[in-house]
Amino acid sequence: MRERRLILIADDEPQIQRFLGHALVAAGYDTCLAATGTEALAQVAAQEPDLIILDLGLPDMNGKEVIERLRLRSDLPVIVLSAHDQEMEKIMALDLGADDFVAKPFGIGELLARLRASLRPRRAARAEQIRQAGLVIDLAAHQVSRDGEQLRLTPKEFDLLAALAGNAGRVMTHHRLLQLVWGPAHVDDVPYLRVFIGQLRQKLEPDPARPELILTEPGIGYRWAPAAEGGQTA
Repeated sequence: MRERRLILIADDEPQIQRFLGHALVAAGYDTCLAATGTEALAQVAAQEPDLIILDLGLPDMNGKEVIERLRLRSDLPVIVLSAHDQEMEKIMALDLGADDFVAKPFGIGELLARLRASLRPRRAARAEQIRQAGLVIDLAAHQVSRDGEQLRLTPKEFDLLAALAGNAGRVMTHHRLLQLVWGPAHVDDVPYLRVFIGQLRQKLEPDPARPELILTEPGIGYRWAPAAEGGQTA
């Protein structure tokens, strides 16, 4: 039985492979490498890694195609590496099923934090309740309480909360949240989504102006923080 988590690094830049490899081993992980999308998919099948760090600009296929093929057979966590000017690429990758992204150039501390969050089990998949920061989110009963006191949420507010908290640590794009909660006809209603995020923060956050639970990924979407990270606004 493997004791250390295995991380697949799919990037065609040798310096990125070396940098990430050394940093991940020092942090207690094992690593395997792929320089193309084809190699990455083969390594997933052969090595069964716990997570893949995936560059979008692979030489044989776009990283989005790798994610699309991967999601046909696996829910393996995927962290996308992308350049700062690839915002639409990041959004498309997240909509296809990537769990998170890190923009190049990046700090190893940020990457390791996002890696740890992506490796956490999806709490909604293993339990009827999600408990965090004094909140109890009862998914079966559609109820939310803080310190034993029930909070009043509308059905849509609860659905939005369940979509976020059920994917703790994972970036949920505007498009994805709107599709999940309101349906395909509303995927462009980002201002509408911001209103509901604001309402949820008013009801759930100790300080709505400095949210610790529902965090903003500017221009992309929102993320439910597995632990308090704070200090962001919509």
